[in-house]
Amino acid sequence: MKNIPSIVLALSVLGLLAMRGQDATPVTPSDDQAAPAVDVTPPAATRRPIYGETVQLFNGENLDDWTAFFIGGSTDPAEAFFVEDGILKSKGLPIGYIRTKQKYTSYHLVAEWRFDAKKGGGNSGLLMRIISEDKVWPRCIEAQLHSRNAGDIWNIEEFPMKTERSRQSGRRTKKIAPSNEKPLGEWNRYEITLDGEYLELKVNGLVQNVATGCGVFAGPIGLQSEGVWIEVRKLELRPIIGHE
Repeated sequence: MKNIPSIVLALSVLGLLAMRGQDATPVTPSDDQAAPAVDVTPPAATRRPIYGETVQLFNGENLDDWTAFFIGGSTDPAEAFFVEDGILKSKGLPIGYIRTKQKYTSYHLVAEWRFDAKKGGGNSGLLMRIISEDKVWPRCIEAQLHSRNAGDIWNIEEFPMKTERSRQSGRRTKKIAPSNEKPLGEWNRYEITLDGEYLELKVNGLVQNVATGCGVFAGPIGLQSEGVWIEVRKLELRPIIGHE
C-alpha cells in the first residue's frame, strides 16, 4: 500500500503528457476556410513547349473539316455558318455550334474575330476539349467571346479545372482586367494556350485569365452559334507535342 502514492503520481504525470500531446496535434483546416491561392505559374516558365506542324482549323474556303450540332438535331454546319470572301460567318441561329472533326489535347490556338458594327455585339464562345456527346452545351472549357467579356472562362458541365475563387461567379470566372476588346467592327485576337493542365487566355496581347488543374483529354474545338452575327478570319492551331 505504500506504493499507491507513487503509482498515482506516475499516472498523473502520464495524463499530463497525454494532454500536452493532444494540444500539440496540428489542426486540419476545415473546408470553409480560405483555400490557398491557385498556382498560375505557366509550364513555359520552367519548360519550353515543342510545337508540331501548324494546323489551319479554318482553311478560308469551306467547312469540310467541321461538323455541327444545333438545337433540333441538325449536324449541318450550313444551318448557321457559311464562308464568304475568306471569312467564316455565323448568322447566330439556330443555337448550337460547329466543331472540328479532329480531336486536340494541348496546343496554342490563335483566333481572330469581330462583331458587325451595324448588327451589334452579342454572344459566342470557343469550346475546348469537348468530351461529352453533342448537345447544347457539351462538357468542355469555354473561352468566352461575348462582346466586352472576352477573356472570361466558362466551365461547362463541371469540367475539371481550378480558377481564382475571388473572380468566380457560378460557372464563370471573370477576366482579370477590364475589357480590352476593340470597338465593334474591328478585329480582335485571342491567343489561347492549353498545355496539359494549364490554360491561359490572352486577349489582344493581354493575359486576361488562367486556370490550372484542367482535365487532360483529347477533344474537338468548337465555335458557338448563340443568337448573334459573328465573323472569324483565323483559327490557327500549333499542337504542343512535348517540352524541352
